[in-house]
Parts: sequence; C-alpha cells; structure tokens
Amino acid sequence: MDFSSYQELAMRSASVSKAGDINTLQNAALGLAGEAGEFADIIKKVSFQGHALDQTHLAQEIGDILWYCALAATGLGLNLDDIAQHNIDKLKRRYPNGFEKERSVHRAE
Repeated sequence: MDFSSYQELAMRSASVSKAGDINTLQNAALGLAGEAGEFADIIKKVSFQGHALDQTHLAQEIGDILWYCALAATGLGLNLDDIAQHNIDKLKRRYPNGFEKERSVHRAE
C-alpha cells in the first residue's frame, strides 16, 4: 500500500478531515501526542517494570500514529507521499552517505 492510498482510506474513519480546518489539526496534534505517549509507555514498562516486549502492541501503536500523521497531512492539505519524499530528500542532504555521528553533531540545518 502506498501512502496516498492509506491516507485516502484512513480519512474515511475521521470525524473531521478538512484542509485548513483548525479542528482537524488539533485532533491530529493531540492524537499524535497521545499515541506517541502510549508507544513510550510500553517501552517504559519493558525497560523499568519487567514487562515483556510486545511487538504486536507496538506495531498497533505505530499504526495509530500513522493514522494521525495522515490526519495532520490532510488538515494541511498535503499528501503523505509528498511528505515522505520531502523527508527522504532532507535526510539525503543531511546524511548523503548514511548516518554519520560527526554530521549529526555539526549539522548546518
């Protein structure tokens, strides 16, 4: 599945999903924070409370995060495919040979 198809299908389950709508962006921002927190909470429990690593649960949380990314993109009137490509282009400029610690420490951008 490509990002554009995902975004279109995911937005079928959004209560608000209009470009330029602050409610759409608020829902996306709060949802991203909440889902990222749930992901972090699972890692915290594994790291400090003796829980087993549940990859399936983590994958589900990543899916929820992706859903809210799609909502944010929609709220901005953008396409996830374009956002993903822009991010890869930025990373290629930043780390043309792959990640390098020195380039990370002394980053121009």
